[in-house]
This record gives sequence, C-alpha cells and structure tokens, in this order.
Amino acid sequence: MTKARALYALWIAGIVALFCLHFPHLLADFPNHSPWMDYSKYTDEGWYADAAVRHFLIGHWYLHGDFNPAVALPVWPLLLAFVFHFTGVSLAAARAVIVSVLGLNLFLSYRVLRTQAPRWVALAAVTLLVSSPFLYAFSRLALQEPLVIGILLLTWIQALRLKNDAERRRPWRLIAIGLLLCLLLLTKTTGVFLLPSTLFLIGWACEFHLRSSLRALSITIAAALVPACIWYFVLVRPHYRVDFTYLFEVNRWPQPAGIPAHLAAYWWSLRGVLWISPALCILAAALLACVFVPRRRQKGKDSAASDGFWSNPLTLASLLAASGYVVFAGMQNNPQPRYYETVIYPVVFLAVLAAADLLARFQSVSLRIAACAPPAVMAALCVAGAIRIAGYVRHPEYTWLNAATQLTRYIDGHPAPNHILLSVSGDQIELTTHLPSICDDYGTWDLPYRIHAYHPSWYAGWNEMDPGTLEDLTTQYSLEQVASFPAFDDPDRNVLLLYRLHPLPPPQQRYLAKEERLDNAGK
Repeated sequence: MTKARALYALWIAGIVALFCLHFPHLLADFPNHSPWMDYSKYTDEGWYADAAVRHFLIGHWYLHGDFNPAVALPVWPLLLAFVFHFTGVSLAAARAVIVSVLGLNLFLSYRVLRTQAPRWVALAAVTLLVSSPFLYAFSRLALQEPLVIGILLLTWIQALRLKNDAERRRPWRLIAIGLLLCLLLLTKTTGVFLLPSTLFLIGWACEFHLRSSLRALSITIAAALVPACIWYFVLVRPHYRVDFTYLFEVNRWPQPAGIPAHLAAYWWSLRGVLWISPALCILAAALLACVFVPRRRQKGKDSAASDGFWSNPLTLASLLAASGYVVFAGMQNNPQPRYYETVIYPVVFLAVLAAADLLARFQSVSLRIAACAPPAVMAALCVAGAIRIAGYVRHPEYTWLNAATQLTRYIDGHPAPNHILLSVSGDQIELTTHLPSICDDYGTWDLPYRIHAYHPSWYAGWNEMDPGTLEDLTTQYSLEQVASFPAFDDPDRNVLLLYRLHPLPPPQQRYLAKEERLDNAGK
C-alpha cells in the first residue's frame, strides 16, 4: 500500500468513527443549552411519524379531524411503517433510520463531489459534514430534512451522469430523475425550492443547447408530475382534500407589511445560515469573494481548466440549492434552525470547491502557502466540531424521555373515562411511550368539536395555558392541574404540565355541532 493510500484509509477511518458517534444515546435530548432553539424537538418527530405510529398502535393511520400531514407527505411515514414492521413503534428506531440516512448522505456527498473534484476535496467536504455539531444535533431528530437532501443528491448524481450517456439511454435516466423529484416533493413540499439546482444540472448535461435542454426538462418534469398527479387526484382529492390543503394553511405565517419589512425578512433568513457555523459560513463567504473573478484564460489551456471554480457545475447547483432554501425561509417570514440542515450541504460544497480552486490557481510558493490557510481553518473546524460532538456523547441528557415516561405512568396509574391525551406534544409522547393522543394546536376540526368527538381525559401543555386553548377546553371541561415534569432548556417551554379534564354536566357544555361548524366556516 502506498503512503497516499494509507493516509486516505486513515482519513476514511476517522470519518467512519465520527459518524458512529451519532448512534449512541439515540433517546437523549436534543442538546440542551445549544445555540439552536427549535420547536421541532417538542413536536415534529411525532407529527410527521403519526401515520405510521397510529397504523401499528390503533390499527388505522388516519384520525378524523386531527393533524394528518401524511396525506401530503407520505414518503417518511411509509418508510417508518416499513421499519416499525420489524422493530415495533419506537422513537429510537425512527432516529436510527434518520442517522442511517445521514450516513447515506455522506456517501452521496462524496460521490457527487468525486464526479467533479479530486478525492481529497470530496473527503474534506464529508469530514466537515460529519464533524458539524449543528448537523449532529439535527440529524438525530427523526425529521424529513436528511431524507430530502439524500434524494436531492441522488438527482444530482443522475443529472451529472447524463453527459456521458448514449442518446438512447438519456430518456430513461431523465425519467428516473423525475421520479426522484416526485419523491422529494412527497417527502417535504419545501423541496420545490431545491428543484432548480437539479434542473440546472440537467441543462448543463445538455450543454445548454436549447432544443435538447427543453426536451430533457420536459421529460423530467412530466415524469415527476404524472405520479404526483395520480397521488393527488386518485387518493387525496376524493378522500383527504381538506387535510391536504390544511397542511399549507397552517404553515402560512403572517407576512410583513411593506418593502422594507419584506427585505428585513429575507435578511434574517440569510443571517440564519450562521446557525450552521459562523466560522464556516464566514470562511465560505470569504472564499467565494476570492474566486468571484474567473481566472484569466492562458494560452494552450482549455477554458474549463482556466475557469476552474465557476466552470464546475456543482458551484452553481450548490448556489441555487442554498439560495432556494434561504428564499423559502424568507418567504415564510419564519426562519428556523432546522431548515438550514439542508443548506449546510451546498455551503460545505462551495467552501471546499473554492478552497481547491485557490490552491490550483496560485503557482508561486508564497501564494500557495497563503492558499493553504483555508484548508487549515477547515481542519481546525473539524477538530473543534469533533470535540464538541464527543462532549454531547459523553454527557447525554434525558429530560424529555423522563418527562414523557413519568407523564404516561401517572395517567396509567390514575383511571379515567378515556385514556386519550390532548397536547401539542401528544404525537411526540405517543411515539415515545405509545400513549394515545390528539393534537390541541392543529387539526381540521375546531378544538371544541374535536374534544367532543374524542373525549380526552387529560391535557398536557408547556409552562402556561394558552388563553384560546383554555377557552375551548372550558366549553366542556373543568381543569385540574395534577402534575408537572421538567424537560428541555427553553425558559418558555421547560415544564410539561398535566391536567385532568373533568367533564361538565351536559347542560353546561357548549360546542358547535359539526354541521354548524362547517356552515360557519363557509360563511
């Protein structure tokens, strides 16, 4: 074995060791007192897994009037249902799946970069990703973002291979890309903001020849739309149209008024990239500034070589992917750290490609020494990130698991007319302890009608009772606080309060019948 191969083997072993650190303590909290305050750790794992959880626990995946996101986003719950068939319903199993998806994403990142860059560049990118504390924290939550980026990277690989395909094979590869894009949209609808990056790579593979590019894009888009339309018009529209549209309604946040406020929203969205790592993002921005002006073309050199960074299709594809998700967060006017789990991949790609371009650009010894500074900074970031990840592994906290378990034990030990829990974190608790639940915050039925239909005997909320929820509950119940459980670190949500719901006498109950509610909604 040559010295270079031995070094590469040692490097890969280090990457594998860092990746393996993602598996211990799967049931531990999202790191407390971290820079990333994201409400997904309270709710989202349960919400987007609820179809698979219900299928095994109560025998059917759909709950009338409750929050049913699987209608619009079926890929993740279908994958979990397959896994739960062998493991049973388990938060640990769901998180193990998503960490395994992270491993696949690291491999796909390597394969994507190897199509356009040397091995050391691809390994540098994978090392930055696997040693990122930000990615460690969010990739251990059973959310869809890792699956989204995995499908996107698969489309990139297929699009990059188009260039070398024989003409008769191209339509089949384009159809495969289209089917992957359909899966991307059915995994998370925000994936639509990543589509331009794949479509750009298809145009690049066709050398941006107008006729062949339009033909390729038409085949791809048709292959994506046909199964998506079949899903919607055959299954969703006839049976679950209300749930489908509801998912988009509840994700519509108040929009700013006026141009300055809109610009501020996009500015905050762009600043959100710093959640990934301020040092990494500043380094990537500095490197982009350094390579912003293309290299001068030299005699006897081919144009692709002379333009290096900007002639690389992954440069613009990564810029399109990163900017697409930043635009989405700005449009939402609600940037959340978890959104940037998808952005970290193109940011890292841009950083390593730009660093490699600077190394190749400078020929003199002094300039090449200066160009080694960015890789040295990246190495320092990897070491610092690995130390931080090791700290998370050595000091896990289980405040959420303890709170959910103690709450479930309390309910099991105190008989009530109904075992159902009403809570915004109910689906999360159900995934963790199998306690039947419905959501008090989201649902296609108004809360008074929902509680009339399902008769929950328990309510759990965080820190303080929401006045609107209290008003809805008191239409049919009186509330008695019976227990409290500390969990997580956010001062606004660090105590889970449990209430016993005592039904009011029938003459005192006030709620709209389903028909009245629908009539009022129509008006």
